Amino acid sequence: MEIGCAERGRTGPAGPCRSAGSAVATALGAILLLTPILAGNPAAAQSAGQSVPPAAPPAAPAAPAGPSFADLADLVDAAAIVALVQIRSQATVPPDRAPGLAPGSVRLFLEARTEALLAGRSAVGESLAFLADRQLADGRAPRLRRQRMVVFADPVPGSPGQLQLVAPDAMLPADPALVERVRALVAAFAAPDAPPRVTGVRDVISVQGNLAGESETQMFVETATGAPASLSVLRRPGMAPVWGVSWGEVVDAAATAPAPESVAWYRLACGLPPSLPDDAFLQPPGPDRTRAQEDYRFILEALGPCGRTRG
Repeated sequence: MEIGCAERGRTGPAGPCRSAGSAVATALGAILLLTPILAGNPAAAQSAGQSVPPAAPPAAPAAPAGPSFADLADLVDAAAIVALVQIRSQATVPPDRAPGLAPGSVRLFLEARTEALLAGRSAVGESLAFLADRQLADGRAPRLRRQRMVVFADPVPGSPGQLQLVAPDAMLPADPALVERVRALVAAFAAPDAPPRVTGVRDVISVQGNLAGESETQMFVETATGAPASLSVLRRPGMAPVWGVSWGEVVDAAATAPAPESVAWYRLACGLPPSLPDDAFLQPPGPDRTRAQEDYRFILEALGPCGRTRG
């Protein structure tokens, strides 16, 4: 299919859309210079003397619809702009001008109207343009005109009104539930005390207490901003081990584990390495190091899997 107007006779920022050489093609040619970064009644039956079959077991709770918490957090965290938009027009990019396009997908040049800026380090205009990859439907490009979407993108330097999605799948249908999830995540990441990205673990030490079964393990967490953070595990005789995280200079003796599906949980569950590197220990091989490794595994098990499903 040629690059052309999704609908003849529409009006764009540069006037009526007449052909592939019109404003849409002009804007498309500019944006293609960028490489896109571009995932019954039993009671009544008994009273009538009829036998009542045993009640069916309760159904398992349905999995939450839409992307996982980690998938959505990845998009919000990576994007300089998160916007709620309505698609106004689309044009198909020829395969020879769509490098990196996955098999069974189509690259679209989309023009959209901004409905709300959910997050942004810079203002955006009413009209936006960007490239997006979508799965083919029966061999054809999906019709996106008039659909509401949430886009996660960065501005294109020197090109007002043009965006670059942070990932090929960084455009999601804007159902009310998703929009509320995005708003909550945007607010959480924007909080002054939001934890930074976790990049590693260092300076691990474990000390045995005076009583049998008593110990304390501390490990310092490396972050992308250099801000201090630490993990601790306390073991007491006859009690379950307790762990916590401190986001600051001081190792808080009352530190607690982060709430599931919070930014702190996401930073740890998706950022901590699967095991402690050998150069992270401050003690030689022996019982103390072995206990520290066990405590680290205990933290990972308590956090649970990150839950990323995107590539």
